[in-house]
Amino acid sequence: MNKENINLAKNKIALPKVVSQDEWLTARKELLVKEKEARRAQDGLAAERRRLPMVRIDKDYAFEGPDGKASLLDLFDGRRQLIVYHFMLEPGSDHRCPGCSFLVDNIGHLAHMHARDTTLVLVSRAPLSQIKPYKRRMGWTVPWYSSYGTDFNYDFGATHEGGEQGGVSVFLWDNDHVFHTYHTTDRGTDILFGTYNWLDMTPFGRQEDWEDSPEGWPQTPRYEWWRLHDEYDHSKGSDSCCNAGESHL
Repeated sequence: MNKENINLAKNKIALPKVVSQDEWLTARKELLVKEKEARRAQDGLAAERRRLPMVRIDKDYAFEGPDGKASLLDLFDGRRQLIVYHFMLEPGSDHRCPGCSFLVDNIGHLAHMHARDTTLVLVSRAPLSQIKPYKRRMGWTVPWYSSYGTDFNYDFGATHEGGEQGGVSVFLWDNDHVFHTYHTTDRGTDILFGTYNWLDMTPFGRQEDWEDSPEGWPQTPRYEWWRLHDEYDHSKGSDSCCNAGESHL
């Protein structure tokens, strides 16, 4: 038994009610009806998202990436669709956002996305000299570009007076023109955290204090438990920069 399990036993964490197999199956079927309704609602939102109007981008943006200078069109890498994750990394800052890092850790193999004519990249305002060593440390392979010295982050809501803001922007390329089709941030990116979706299927869930869980369930303040993936064994904890005042509705 590892240390965490010993602590759970010692602290007498509450557990779900124990029932017969037949009682469990009845409760599971009732929940399944609601799960299917929620899934159909998500499908409906995705259908509306596909029908959003789009805005033509006439402004020129210059990026720096693994192969040198690049335009916004270059970021598509020859594919029709482009998804940009705005990674919070400010020029000259030593801070490495655990939330953005958590999200990138959850990105799967890009070959599957490429098969659907879609490219995914990261963009940060920090210069490439800051990006390269961190990307190497984390072992990430997703393309990561610097928008240093441009208005890109400001124009697409990733940098504002309050600082950096993680989020997703989506673009479409058609007849040598680039169009902006979608943007989301805060809980809108929640679905991108595969770890959260796995945890949502467990009895204790995400174990964050905003969740509606039974009394006695293990919970800690959201974000505070996040670490860079190579820091969990020795980190003593730090406040997260992400969405501190955000509603959880």
